Amino acid sequence: MKKIFPIIVVLITLSVVGILFIQMSWIKNAFKLKHEEFQREVETSMKQTKEAITNAFYVKFISDSHTVILDEATKQFYLKNNFIVEGSFSKEEIHDIIEKILRQNNIKDSFQFEVTNIFHNAVIQSDGFPNVDERSAFGIDLAPEDALRSHEWLFLSISEDKSAIIREMLWMIIASVVFTSIIVLAFAVTVRTLFNQKKISEIKSDFINNMTHELKTPLATISLAIDALTNEKVIHDADKIKIYSSMIKEENKRMNKQVEKILQAARLEKEEIRLNLVKLDAHQVINKVADNLALQVQEKNGTLTLHLKAPNPVIEADEVHFSNIIFNLLDNAMKYSDKTPHIEVETLSSGGVISIKVKDNGIGMSKETQSRIFEKFYRAHTGNIHNVKGFGLGLSYVKAIVEAHNGKIKVESTPGKGSTFTILLPATGK
Repeated sequence: MKKIFPIIVVLITLSVVGILFIQMSWIKNAFKLKHEEFQREVETSMKQTKEAITNAFYVKFISDSHTVILDEATKQFYLKNNFIVEGSFSKEEIHDIIEKILRQNNIKDSFQFEVTNIFHNAVIQSDGFPNVDERSAFGIDLAPEDALRSHEWLFLSISEDKSAIIREMLWMIIASVVFTSIIVLAFAVTVRTLFNQKKISEIKSDFINNMTHELKTPLATISLAIDALTNEKVIHDADKIKIYSSMIKEENKRMNKQVEKILQAARLEKEEIRLNLVKLDAHQVINKVADNLALQVQEKNGTLTLHLKAPNPVIEADEVHFSNIIFNLLDNAMKYSDKTPHIEVETLSSGGVISIKVKDNGIGMSKETQSRIFEKFYRAHTGNIHNVKGFGLGLSYVKAIVEAHNGKIKVESTPGKGSTFTILLPATGK
């Protein structure tokens, strides 16, 4: 999994980058094709404009000379020898011819034009053409093929409307952006899922290791006690039988507690735990739990100080689960201490809320650990994974039960300086 995971992420990343590159290239090429299509349409319009101007010149000759329509060969001969724009057309007439042809080809962009003689001097010019770079304009020789007279050129400058191209391709661009966004989102979700799966796999491995360690010790003790009971020297000694039987019973009870913790976590996840809510004096429960843990604290030469200042300590809670909350927090405070433990429990109440703070001088937690400390099976690494016993279920249980009581829990901690857990519960009054 460790080797495959980065390969999968890299492959997916390359795929998404490739798709994005293809999409961008496709849009760029589409714009390029539209531009080339526009240029072809303009070039076609230029040829049609040349033909229209030539025909208009011929019509003027027929009209002015009252000549009957000549055959095609005679017509081409006349145009080859007599066609000229200068003096034959006004600026407005050339403009109208060009505009008509462009509109026929569905080109509605604004344009400027210029007609030059053989010396490249303008003979007819639109008002805006002097501001145009002639090199960017489309050009065509207006004279008929093999014309004997001097050749005149038509230059046409059209302001290509980029926004029109965008409007024409808008639905394709939108579809491309939408589908690309879906792919990127799917990629992000996939990578996130992979990270979560990797995290779950690590947590699962840690849990199995911890569970094996936690169950191995009592099983080994039970096995040794059973072997002792079958010993010839012990089997007839009633006192030793009682001692070994008691050991088996205690270790069995210990295993049952561990299994119960796991089952309890499963019930919490399925929301199958029902609370038996009654009015409790939080101070009485805290004092009771503190008394039960007094011997453990003394064994470590530590101190457990209570500052129960809340004037209104009555809450509506399940006595068993509330006791477990306090026990878990105090038990953790002792477990995660690398020196003589000094634990303080303080209660305050304000605005109908009772605050219970459990402060210790233990190893503390990093920001990352604080963000994950309430996750099921998560345990902060403190070197050897087995140096602190447990399955990583205590704080996830505490959070679930606190929230079931419509409360909140938060943690403040500094590595090496200890942690402070704060529980906020609604106070009900006496």
